[in-house]
Amino acid sequence: MDKDLFGRLLKKKGDLDSIRPLPQSVLVNLRKQFAIELAYNSNAIEGNTLTLKETRMVIEEGITIRGKPLREHFEAINHQKAFNFLEELVKSNSQITEDEIRGIHRIILTGIEDDYAGRYRDVNVRILGAIKSPPRFEKVPARMSEYVDKIMKNPDGLNTIEMAAFIHFGLVEIHPFIDGNGRTARLLMNLFLMRNGFPVTMVLKADREKYYERLKSADEGDIKPFMDFMGRAVERSLDLYLDTFKKGPGYVSLAEASKGTPYSQEYLSLLARKGRIETAKLGRNWYIKKEAINRYIKSKKK
Repeated sequence: MDKDLFGRLLKKKGDLDSIRPLPQSVLVNLRKQFAIELAYNSNAIEGNTLTLKETRMVIEEGITIRGKPLREHFEAINHQKAFNFLEELVKSNSQITEDEIRGIHRIILTGIEDDYAGRYRDVNVRILGAIKSPPRFEKVPARMSEYVDKIMKNPDGLNTIEMAAFIHFGLVEIHPFIDGNGRTARLLMNLFLMRNGFPVTMVLKADREKYYERLKSADEGDIKPFMDFMGRAVERSLDLYLDTFKKGPGYVSLAEASKGTPYSQEYLSLLARKGRIETAKLGRNWYIKKEAINRYIKSKKK
């Protein structure tokens, strides 16, 4: 992955480690917020139509949203349960195992595809738009064993962020389950990152197109763009944590960021929703760094 990006990540991780232990009351609320954001974005990437507000209502209040399929409610609830399971697994601080992978998947598909929850597929599948097909179902158990072994031994000497990206891509490449592979991969990646002291990291719905483009490049044999993409997602989470627990320059509201620039708050909001500028969303609000605006201005000049 990009060396400058990795260097920034190590520095910011060091900054976060330097202020540990973090205030527990604030940390609990932040993790709760991130868990809901993670559920919303991860499900939305797969086509779930619940809004962030609706996702929160389903998870926190058990409310049924009129006009939305029951499956989408289960996806929100199950994702939250799977995240709670992740937090328990983090405490063990062990290597990723097939039992953990199947355990995460079992929760993801409970009440949706019970017959296949936590079970490797027994049929062959094709992924729309993929360069190559996943392995035949008979080969899945052996491929999963090799996959877990590669995570444990790390023969290519991948750094933590590179390994997190490999964990994600490696699982979706094998596509071991009938459904829920993407959600499981994103949660599994977070399990690895959290065990290594990084905050919860999410792929934003606004970055869906870019996310699939980077996965396609990895499918074609070049995983570096995907590693850099995930590295920037990790950096976004580190910045949000640092902005919460440590004063210093970081993310600001779009209203504040628009001051002294050619752009209005509304235009920056449009760019954020379309994924054309680097932003972060926490709750209902978008946040951005001044340097992201400067990079955008330079790109438009070019």
